[in-house]
Amino acid sequence: MNRTLTGLATAAISGILFGVGLSVARMTDPQKIWNFLDLAAIPSGGWDPSLIFVMVGGILVGLVGMRLDRILGLKQPLAAPAFIKTARTKVDTQLVAGAAIFGIGWGLSGFCPGPSIADLGLVPGDVWLFVVAMFVGSWVAGQVLEWTDRPTVASAPAQ
Repeated sequence: MNRTLTGLATAAISGILFGVGLSVARMTDPQKIWNFLDLAAIPSGGWDPSLIFVMVGGILVGLVGMRLDRILGLKQPLAAPAFIKTARTKVDTQLVAGAAIFGIGWGLSGFCPGPSIADLGLVPGDVWLFVVAMFVGSWVAGQVLEWTDRPTVASAPAQ
């Protein structure tokens, strides 16, 4: 199998595993998310902390996966031509603003991007609207960032 097919197969298997994991953990149910985000329910005992276990489990598995190249001494991934590592490692205004917008959307809808995709085939109704709005919002944000990162006349190199 060539690298492209291996990459596609790996992506498909990873996506299926992710979706099954979200469904098994019931993270595809917006009510479950709202029950986690409803901190006012803590005194009454109605708060559902189970999302923390899913998040911590995901972080632990992710940490191992991100260090697997070093543990196994891999020079390149099995299904891609190279490891992709971000050059951005600092918390900046753009990151904080994006996280805030993500959190507001998550809190209002109860959908996270991954679970919303997993819900497309399971939940009739509003999930389609959320997914379409998510893609439109992602596209608009990309356009705004591209526009704000464009070189200005004052900073353009002299000719």
